[in-house]
Amino acid sequence: MVKLKWDHTVHYVNSLELAIQKFSENGLIAFQGGSHKHWGTYNALSYFDLCYIEFLGVENRELAERMIEPNEVVRDSIKLLPSHEVLSRVALRTDNIEEVARHLTKLNVDVSPIMDGKRLDAQGHLIEWRMMTITGDYQGLPYPFVIQWNETDEGRRERLIDSGIIQEHSAGEVTITSAEFQVNNPAAVAIHWHRLFGFEMFEQNVSSESDQWILVVGTQTFVFIKGDKNRMQKLVFDTSSSELKGKEITIGEGEYIFRGGSR
Repeated sequence: MVKLKWDHTVHYVNSLELAIQKFSENGLIAFQGGSHKHWGTYNALSYFDLCYIEFLGVENRELAERMIEPNEVVRDSIKLLPSHEVLSRVALRTDNIEEVARHLTKLNVDVSPIMDGKRLDAQGHLIEWRMMTITGDYQGLPYPFVIQWNETDEGRRERLIDSGIIQEHSAGEVTITSAEFQVNNPAAVAIHWHRLFGFEMFEQNVSSESDQWILVVGTQTFVFIKGDKNRMQKLVFDTSSSELKGKEITIGEGEYIFRGGSR
């Protein structure tokens, strides 16, 4: 099984402009990404090195509803918006998407064909990638999807820094450290994702009544806690910013939690 990395997180929103404004008010850079002309969606982005947040909205609902490709990310946008502006799926990055597809298929997971993705950025430049989604959910929690960019991490980081897309936020140093998922059965979900994606797993005793199950994704973690929402609830950040430490930013139903001491 090839190594997977946390690439980005999808947050469905009705207004890209309001999401950008909310981040800007707190010293965080977010900007218009571009349109997915074949899917009817568009996005705004906020980068924390190569791990980023994708605020995803429906630009052309009729086109999104007519989409033929088995793209669960777009299908979710139609199901959830405008009623539920929620944090949703995480994208896992690979440099060998065919091998990941073979591995998941052997585990009887219903994966889509590998699709070509593309959009124009705000400057009109063509951005391209390959991706596949996983149909359905596990105990109510949507699966991650898998993405492969057409360049190496090192080359992509260098290009994004040179173009000003990756830059230091005005609030100071900020890094994404974990995603928190509220699920009915944290142990079962963690074990299932561990089996599918190969992430190291451990249990953390929080109290006599509650445990957390944690998957290690490089230097970051996916944290599963008990609850009835069966979706991602929070993104957690480390920061050196005195203005951000201890702050909680809410956009729709998604929560962004900022804690001390950036690594």
